[in-house]
Amino acid sequence: MAYNITRLLSLVSLLLCLSFCTIGVVHARPPFACDPHNPITRGLKFCRVTVPIHVRVQDLIGRLTLQEKIRLLVNNAIAVPRLGIQGYEWWSEALHGVSNVGPGTKFGGAFPGATSFPQVITTAASFNESLWQEIGRVVSDEARAMYNGGMAGLTYWSPNVNIFRDPRWGRGQETPGEDPVLAAKYAARYVKGLQGDGAGNRLKVAACCKHYTAYDLDNWNGVDRFHFNARVSKQDLVDTYNVPFKACVVEGNVASVMCSYNQVNGKPTCADPDLLKGTIRAQWRLNGYIVSDCDSVGVLYDEQHYTRTPEEAAADAIKAGLDLDCGPFLAIHTEMAVRRGLVSELEVNWALANTMTVQMRLGMFDGEPSAQQYGNLGPRDVCTPAHQQLALEAARQGIVLLENRGRSLPLSPRSHRTVAVIGPNSDVTVTMIGNYAGVACGYTTPLQGIGRYTRTIHQAGCTDVHCNGNQLFGAAEAAARQADATVLVMGLDQSIEAEFVDRAGLLLPGHQQELVSRVARASRGPTILVLMSGGPIDVTFAKNDPRISAIIWVGYPGQAGGTAIADVIFGTTNPGGKLPMTWYPQNYVTHLPMTDMAMRADPARGYPGRTYRFYRGPVVFPFGLGLSYTTFAHNLAHGPTSVSVPLTSLKATTNSTMLSKAVRVSHADCNALSPLDIHVDVKNTGSMDGTHTLLVFTTPPDGKWAASKQLVSFHKIHIAVGSERRVRIAVHVCKHLSVVDRFGIRRIPLGEHKLQIGDLSHQVSLQANLGEIKV
Repeated sequence: MAYNITRLLSLVSLLLCLSFCTIGVVHARPPFACDPHNPITRGLKFCRVTVPIHVRVQDLIGRLTLQEKIRLLVNNAIAVPRLGIQGYEWWSEALHGVSNVGPGTKFGGAFPGATSFPQVITTAASFNESLWQEIGRVVSDEARAMYNGGMAGLTYWSPNVNIFRDPRWGRGQETPGEDPVLAAKYAARYVKGLQGDGAGNRLKVAACCKHYTAYDLDNWNGVDRFHFNARVSKQDLVDTYNVPFKACVVEGNVASVMCSYNQVNGKPTCADPDLLKGTIRAQWRLNGYIVSDCDSVGVLYDEQHYTRTPEEAAADAIKAGLDLDCGPFLAIHTEMAVRRGLVSELEVNWALANTMTVQMRLGMFDGEPSAQQYGNLGPRDVCTPAHQQLALEAARQGIVLLENRGRSLPLSPRSHRTVAVIGPNSDVTVTMIGNYAGVACGYTTPLQGIGRYTRTIHQAGCTDVHCNGNQLFGAAEAAARQADATVLVMGLDQSIEAEFVDRAGLLLPGHQQELVSRVARASRGPTILVLMSGGPIDVTFAKNDPRISAIIWVGYPGQAGGTAIADVIFGTTNPGGKLPMTWYPQNYVTHLPMTDMAMRADPARGYPGRTYRFYRGPVVFPFGLGLSYTTFAHNLAHGPTSVSVPLTSLKATTNSTMLSKAVRVSHADCNALSPLDIHVDVKNTGSMDGTHTLLVFTTPPDGKWAASKQLVSFHKIHIAVGSERRVRIAVHVCKHLSVVDRFGIRRIPLGEHKLQIGDLSHQVSLQANLGEIKV
């Protein structure tokens, strides 16, 4: 009997083992190339991990036929069985979590979903660089796990670092906002998080900064991105549109840059050698590949009619510096372009060298994936409690308190035992993750989040965000009359703002404004307006309505958005987010074409200018606004008042740059200049612990080439009640106090510079001097 039991247990164990092993095999990824068990590849040089990567790449390219090379120039690269190389899909997305938007990633089986963080515009509102990098690290953990399981690739075409120039842009939600410095810092940190520590020139996953450049119009008033020619001054290109991309390459060491659909000054970006070879490679020294936005090489021929023949389009793109085509165009037309002498096979080799180098840096030619650095990651590393907690924390940090009349917030579960939760976004799930999202691990809606604190009465008020009728308003008003407080969750969704969907205006859609006003009149307690959107909304009516107690913007807060919203409303979280974009009144866009790319105001033609840097008119809420449940006091403890800028030669003093009372940065001895060391003491003078973001702006002396003010740095600190912390701010003269002139040349204006640090103002005078630095 004992023998039979032992034998039975052995059989059960064997069956369980076989079952587990079978599941493992189903989800295990075979080697992409250089399988140690494949006799074909065992002796090939490109498979030897001890050989330098550039030598391995040269060896591999030398073994390929022209036809094979050409089929490797596109996103769905073919397999080369005779060399033991699998096919590969380059297109995967990870804007704010692993996404299945691209064909390279699929959910199902052991990977039913992935952690869905807040949309980028929300995370940017945290102004927290370490958070951005940590999100990138977590996303790349999950991406590597899914790659190991055969469900994803290793090349992710994220982040989107375009400037949110016009508030109507449907894809503004994907970006870090309107400020180039904020976007640049976000870009570099998120890329570093995705790609790993870069040790040994290796990559955890390969990030891609997009869409280069001056791309921020999708479909407005009959003009779409496929036909738009963005007319951009050299000045705006250098000091606004290209800033985040330069940071991606120079500071983030990104593995890829994606060129955009639009033309810039009459040339398609994907066929412009000045933008690609000249800037990305020669000036910024990209260590990676350049990829087209999907079908944009076809667009420049079929839609923009930039070349006479498709072969010329293929040749122009490759010669300009394009390495990979998302789309079939290069696979179809490159061979004939080579045969006609429009582009050489050597130039095709250069493109392949750039893509294959990235694949080798990812370890794709190093044999068995499970034996590599990240080979242990699997299903247990996706949607972990720690990852989901980070998604919640990111949502909490990105929420912005815009208005709080009479300290109506936070609500108290003891005083507000019943809360009416009303609005078309009050019980949504997918809306909270925005676009370019995947399948979330799970959701907590605003209604569910608030329901964890108190009893709720729910009424949608509108059937959806379009709110085309007021038939449900009566029930919403009745709910507000019965409750101790009312929370209205209003705003937008992807039917209003999205890729290829630019907004017509800035007001709440349909009858939403009427619903808010009627419910606020009916409410017997405080009325809290929560706005869910990517872009700004003109809610001047609510700002001026004394019955609306508080206004909160939550962006698209991700899978845990409902918990974060409730935590802020009930004071478990003290809000600390700040707006990463200006909120304009509706009349700002009434006569302002999206197609006008100029950043600077031009009063002569009635042009108001773009973003807080150049627009000086009225706003609903300004860039950088964000209230707290506590108060902070600032004190300048130390700061220099004058600096002598050392010049590199006597020639610099006679240069024409001096005539405009500005020194070219290239003529200043920047290495000899120590940063301005500024110390600010910040004290929590309120009644609640809180997180404070200290924004540092500079305003140069008057000059037609200068912004009215420019964010140069920001510092996030947590301060307990009654405590004080010192913040040390390093201001680099050549970087932070310089401006770009109309020729695209960076200069240091001489004279009085104003530093705005929180509510403090500090003046620093700059003079040119060939001698020692005098501070």
